Amino acid sequence: MALSDAKVRTAKAGQKPYKLSDERWLFLLVSPSGGKLWRVSYRFEGKQKTLALGSYPEITLADARHRRDEARKMLANGIDPGAAKKAQKAAKTERAANSFEVICREWLESRRDTVEPAQSKKTLARMEKDVFPWIGGKPIADITAPDILAVLRRTDERGARYTAHRMRSEISRVFRYAESTGRADRDPCLSLKGAIPSVRTEHMPAITTPKEAGEMLRAFDGFRGTMIVKTALLLAPLVFVRPGELRQAEWSGIDLDRAEWRYHVSKTKTEHLVPLSRQAVALLRELYPLTGTGRYVFPGRDPQKPMSDAAVNAALRRMGFDTKTEITGHGFRAMARTILHEELHQKPEVIEHQLAHKVPDVLGAAYNRTKFIKERVAMMQAWADYLDKLKAGADVIPLRQATG
Repeated sequence: MALSDAKVRTAKAGQKPYKLSDERWLFLLVSPSGGKLWRVSYRFEGKQKTLALGSYPEITLADARHRRDEARKMLANGIDPGAAKKAQKAAKTERAANSFEVICREWLESRRDTVEPAQSKKTLARMEKDVFPWIGGKPIADITAPDILAVLRRTDERGARYTAHRMRSEISRVFRYAESTGRADRDPCLSLKGAIPSVRTEHMPAITTPKEAGEMLRAFDGFRGTMIVKTALLLAPLVFVRPGELRQAEWSGIDLDRAEWRYHVSKTKTEHLVPLSRQAVALLRELYPLTGTGRYVFPGRDPQKPMSDAAVNAALRRMGFDTKTEITGHGFRAMARTILHEELHQKPEVIEHQLAHKVPDVLGAAYNRTKFIKERVAMMQAWADYLDKLKAGADVIPLRQATG
C-alpha cells in the first residue's frame, strides 16, 4: 500500500527500527531516535542491495519517489545505482581537491624558496580578494575563458586595470602549474590576451638633467634626519640599485677593502656585483661604527629588520620633492642611465649590466655579474666624481669615453 505525506509525517519512533513500505521497493526506515531515512531495495547481478536516498523531511515523499525512479532507470540500463552513487561522491571529492583555490595555494607553496615572501603574500591577497570568491571553489578543469574574463572585468571596472593584468598573468601561471601536474588540459588565459585594454605606461618619476641632479644632491647634504636615512639618501644615486636592494643591504655582502658589494638581484635571483666608488666607501666606513655590528647596513627601528621601504621616499618628501612627479627612490636608476649615456657617453651595454638588467649576448647568456667589470669599475668612479662636481655647482663638460 502506497505511503502518504501524513503517514510519513506522523510516524513515531519505536523501541526498534521499523519500515514503512511504499511502491516499487521504496521504504521509510524509522529509527528508535526518531530519524526517518529513505531507502530503496533492489537486486543487481543476483545480489540484494539497499540504496540510501536521504532523510525526511529534507527529502519529501515525492523527492524520494523521483530518486527511486532514477535508480530503476539505471538498473534497466545495467548500471548499479549504489556503485554509481559512490563514483559520483568520489568524483565530487576529487573535484573539490582540484579546485582552483587548492591548486593556487599549492602553486604558491611550491615557489616558497624562489620568490620573495612579500611577493607571495601580495599574490595571495589579490587571489583572496578578487579571484577565490568567484572561481576558487570550481574544479580547475571546468573553468573557462569567460569565467576568468568575468573576474578580470570586475577588477578592471573598479579602476584597477594594472591589477587585472597582473591577475591574468598569475591565473595563467596557476593553470600552467595544473597542466604540469596533470590536473588541467590547457590554459584558458591564452585566449584572453587583449581582452582587457592595455595599462597606460607611467614611468617612475626621475630627475634626468645635470642641473636638477646637482640641486637635488645639495639638498641631500642639508638633510636633517637620522644618519642611517641620510646615508641611504647619499648612497642611492651613487650605486643606483633597486630601492629594496639598497634598504636590505647586508654588511656580509660588502667588502670595503676591495670596494665591492655583492648581493642577489631581487628580480632574477642572480648574484650582482656593484663596484663601490671612493665616495661610496667613505659613506659606508662612516656608517659602520653605528650599524656594522648588526646584519643590515640600514636597519629599521627593529635592528633585526631592514629600514622601511617608505623611508627614502618619506625623506625626499620632507625635503620638498614631489615623489609622484619629480623623484622616487627608484628614480635614481633612470637618472643614472640617462646621464651616464647622454652626458658621460658610457656604453649602453655597460650601463645595462650595472643596472643588473638582462642583456642577452651572442652566446645567449642573459646576465654575467663580472662582464664589463673593468669598464664598470671605471664608470662607477667617473659617475661619483661627476656627481661631486654637479653638487659643487660646476659647469661639467664631460669627455667622450675613449674607444678601442
